[in-house]
Amino acid sequence: MALIKMISEADASQQVSMIYEDIKSCLKIDFVPNMYKVMAHKPEYLRSTWDKTKAIMHGPGKLDKMTKEVIAVAVSATMGSDY
Repeated sequence: MALIKMISEADASQQVSMIYEDIKSCLKIDFVPNMYKVMAHKPEYLRSTWDKTKAIMHGPGKLDKMTKEVIAVAVSATMGSDY
């Protein structure tokens, strides 16, 4: 059972809906990952977290996107993340 209710796309405020659309567009997916739906209770937190993630994972840098994603998966596996 979830301890924090997720904010669905249907129930999202206009501000959160705009962030959700940016997430889906940038990630090229048709859904919002659950971790962002939990953050949506605090739109400022959702925005700042998404902006940092987008800058690191999708912005320019010395590593290409695939390398960044492989590192993220390796860290998650090492830390024992179920997500």
